[in-house]
Amino acid sequence: MKQPSTEWRERIAPDEAAYFTRVATVIGGLQRAKSAKFGPGRALHRKQLLAATGTLDVLADLPDHARHGVFATPGRHRSLVRLSNGGPDVQANKLPDIRGFALKVFDVAGEGALGGMTDHQDFLMINQDRTATADSREFIDFLEAATSGPLAGILHFFKAYGPFGGFVRLRDLFGMLGKRFDGFAVERFNTVAPLCCGPYAVRVRLKPAGNPPPAARSKDIVEDMRERLAVGPLTWDLELQFFVDEAITPIEDASKAWPDTETPIVTVARLTLPQQGVDAVAAEAEAAKFDPWSGLAAHRPLGEVMRARKVAYFGSQQGRGA
Repeated sequence: MKQPSTEWRERIAPDEAAYFTRVATVIGGLQRAKSAKFGPGRALHRKQLLAATGTLDVLADLPDHARHGVFATPGRHRSLVRLSNGGPDVQANKLPDIRGFALKVFDVAGEGALGGMTDHQDFLMINQDRTATADSREFIDFLEAATSGPLAGILHFFKAYGPFGGFVRLRDLFGMLGKRFDGFAVERFNTVAPLCCGPYAVRVRLKPAGNPPPAARSKDIVEDMRERLAVGPLTWDLELQFFVDEAITPIEDASKAWPDTETPIVTVARLTLPQQGVDAVAAEAEAAKFDPWSGLAAHRPLGEVMRARKVAYFGSQQGRGA
């Protein structure tokens, strides 16, 4: 297994600034269309499934390459969790979708990734280990087409990439959307795009601690979490997966999973959601801004996908008055 490397590099396209203006336009149009249908809300990850409070305990005796930012000092941090469906629609939970696990860590102090100072750190993860496209451009093209309806989005693939290319992209997209999901308590989650850990680059991951039994296939994923938290705590290990080289762990290609077998992985913290009723913080989480750029400069997001998210999340926050 290779060692963590600080030799990562970001590549910025000459037209990136102009392209990001288009990102803001597309996200804004999508958000307005969906808000007209469903009421005010986020452009993506619109449907909040559940919110909970907990603690993140940073472990002691971490290796030097992991001890940066939030993980520099052992200790306990208050945390807020928002679980969501990834799409722009409010639809039944049984339908295929990407599942989101957003974690806000409080009791933090330091220079912010967007300048100034910050008192929190956000980590936004999904139940995938990669994205469907290498950068954001194909995704934004699809969102623009799909704003008028899912059929238009599907037809876009065939118009843009031809019969074979369209089929390949649809197969990959529906394969990710239809990935079996046994519930938030038992699935793994991943940032799927990198961020800094001091001078290093990492992807952040969550995995269940222990072996909680999966939910019954007939059970709603929200009711499953409600029932579990009503009787006891749930725990996850927070891991850092380190960049080793561009071939194995590319910075600018989010469609490539970083392989476990060739990358150093360090468990840096334990997330605990104690026994609780989850409705108490639902309004707080729904109103909160969860943003991959909302946090420490020591954990600045990296790569084109993350740079596009800076524009997209800011536009979405403006669109709902957050």
